[in-house]
Amino acid sequence: MLHVDLDQFIAAVEVLRRPELAGKPVIVGGRGDPTERAVVSTASYEAQAFGVGSGMPLRIAARKVPDAVILPVDAEAYLEASDVVMATLRARPGAVVQVLGWDEAFVGVSTQDPEAYARELQAAVLEQTQLHCSVGIGDTLVRAKNATDLGKPAGVFSLTAGNWLDVMGGRPTKELWGVGNKISGRLAKLGISTVAELAAADPQSLVPEFGPKMGPWYASLGRGDGSSEVDDTPWVARGHSRETTFQTDLTDPEQVQDAVRQLAAQVLADVAAEGRPVIGLTLKVRYAPFTTKTHAKKIPETFDREDVLARALDLAGAIEPGRPIRLLGLRAEMTMPDDARQGHTPTRGGW
Repeated sequence: MLHVDLDQFIAAVEVLRRPELAGKPVIVGGRGDPTERAVVSTASYEAQAFGVGSGMPLRIAARKVPDAVILPVDAEAYLEASDVVMATLRARPGAVVQVLGWDEAFVGVSTQDPEAYARELQAAVLEQTQLHCSVGIGDTLVRAKNATDLGKPAGVFSLTAGNWLDVMGGRPTKELWGVGNKISGRLAKLGISTVAELAAADPQSLVPEFGPKMGPWYASLGRGDGSSEVDDTPWVARGHSRETTFQTDLTDPEQVQDAVRQLAAQVLADVAAEGRPVIGLTLKVRYAPFTTKTHAKKIPETFDREDVLARALDLAGAIEPGRPIRLLGLRAEMTMPDDARQGHTPTRGGW
């Protein structure tokens, strides 16, 4: 199977709309104002060369690249471009496409020459959208996903059982799909720093740290093992979430309650479109300067908006009084259909 990942997708879409930005450091985030509280959604390769990355506070990014062009997020434009890309992938003969997000998807196909197929696929996407993509080839989803990173930008790379450890073995565990900095830090405390060390670990030795399900799963990631099936079953959102970063910290309890009411109204509008009852709520609180806590609660199945709002306000009762708040977020979990492939929707504002 193949994994397709559009290169610097959001920045690339902005450059297509403004060709004069080609070759310049472009940063996209928030409302495009580095004096406001917001984070980087994406940065062009020219901006990345200065150390700018997704999730970085916009004000810090602006300091790193004083000459950068900083633009506001335009989700509708990115969704429109993504739809064309995914339609292009689905139009390939025999392709099974599993969409992972705006800018990436797995493609399952039967071919004797996967590299040639990958090049044809890149050419088709470029012709239809003027966007470049990288393609990873693998005998599992994990290997295909990691191969894409090694093919960037606009390249093709293959990882299989035969070369997995030769290529990935000496790399830090944080480079694995599904690991990241926090998990790699916990692995390091167990004496596991590289992919090869994780691959060699006894899965049961990871259970005390990560539990009976996740411990063996991380060990399998180290080996590049896992599913080799691309599933194009339409996924169903498990929940919906919204969040707001406040330009001025909230300290007044009434301000906090008003903010929770507004978030609940937005989330409930999203949930109503699904036609499924709410079964859980999670309130995310980020205190100034940057300490985040979450408060979650399972609730009886309900369609009642007032009931959900009341329970959200109950969760807000756990907020530390008087402590300045820079961000609030609310997520509602819903019941899942029996035959659904579970997933999540992109967060509006980032969850």
